[in-house]
Amino acid sequence: MKTTTEEAQAFGTMLVAYGYIYPLQNHKKLVMCNDSSLYRFQTPYFWPTQKWVPDDSDYAIYLAKRNIRKKGVLEPYEQAHYSHLHEWLNHKWDFIVMQAAEQYKAGKERKKPDRVVFDCQERAYWMVNRPPRCAHSAMDCGPERLIDPNTDEKTTFDIYRRKNMFYQQAIMRSKVKSSVSLGALVKYITTYKNHDPLLASCLPSNPWQTDHDAYWTLNMRRVEVPTKMRVERWSFSLFELLSDLRGRDDFKIFLKKEFSGENLAFWEAAEELKWGTSSSMSTKAETIFKTFLAPGAPRWINIDGRTMGLTVKGLEHPHRYVLEAAQTHVFLLMKKDTFFRYLKSPTYKDIQKKALNPEPHNFSPANLEQNALNRSPGIHPIILWQQEEEEKAKAAAASAPVDVKAMMSKIDRKK
Repeated sequence: MKTTTEEAQAFGTMLVAYGYIYPLQNHKKLVMCNDSSLYRFQTPYFWPTQKWVPDDSDYAIYLAKRNIRKKGVLEPYEQAHYSHLHEWLNHKWDFIVMQAAEQYKAGKERKKPDRVVFDCQERAYWMVNRPPRCAHSAMDCGPERLIDPNTDEKTTFDIYRRKNMFYQQAIMRSKVKSSVSLGALVKYITTYKNHDPLLASCLPSNPWQTDHDAYWTLNMRRVEVPTKMRVERWSFSLFELLSDLRGRDDFKIFLKKEFSGENLAFWEAAEELKWGTSSSMSTKAETIFKTFLAPGAPRWINIDGRTMGLTVKGLEHPHRYVLEAAQTHVFLLMKKDTFFRYLKSPTYKDIQKKALNPEPHNFSPANLEQNALNRSPGIHPIILWQQEEEEKAKAAAASAPVDVKAMMSKIDRKK
């Protein structure tokens, strides 16, 4: 059988990666090099076929032994592992140090060549099973499973009882006919097929194929004049409208004209609480309560008493999803009433008339080469984030609630 150099090198790299042989010079490089580097066969005791599961306690003993031998001078990654294990196994650290000292004394009684060989073998084993951080490990199998899926489960009375309960619940569960499910899928595909870049062409051109950024420029998050395809997508559902920041801004304009923007403002505040930082959660919850839920709040929302009671009680100990019920209630109110009035309003019709319908760009091979040469990096995400934060601050200042009592008191003072 003929074997090429590449195949032999790949096979040798696998042997090194799995710990059957180890390099003598550069022990961190678990790759078979096609040069004069020296390698040595690992002792069968450390082979993966022994199925010896590496334990944290064994690794801690090895690091403690190296720490004694090197007089506190370890590799940076070993020092990091040593500190972590010292904290993690602090309850039995005295036993680990005692074991390391005993092994160090036993090793000194060996002959020097045998001691050097064993140290290299042990170091190679832990290099494979506890590699440095950000290094590839062929032995990485993911998180350790507490239950082996291949083992047969013991049949007991409790197992049959749980299976019986599961089958009863499955029988009682309402099922949808396949014709209804297929009809819903056909309806969804018919609605979205023109907006799928795999089923329909991008207008004016696909930037990934032509290296032309006109598509991204026309579809920026808060572009002044959106495209017709984008405006059409807003009419699919309220979720699509609110997912697009430009559509949400247009929806806010409509709500402002109808003096009913408190529902959307509450929905946005609930989203910020859900996806915001944990440190600001209590402050945001208190602000939301004072603005939308407290009696006489400046932007009080109209929800049923049961939902209001549960929400106010949950705000005593706020968490990310404390406003979930109220947010869902407000979303359904906007979906059933406000959303359809928006689609029939002059605000939406005006944006439909102003929307752009870009013509397709047909680039020749020469144009494509020129576009590739003139390719430039886009706007950095941090800059986009800063711009969004500035726009949010301006929008919040512009849509701040008006305190009628304060306004009336100012008018009375002037009089």
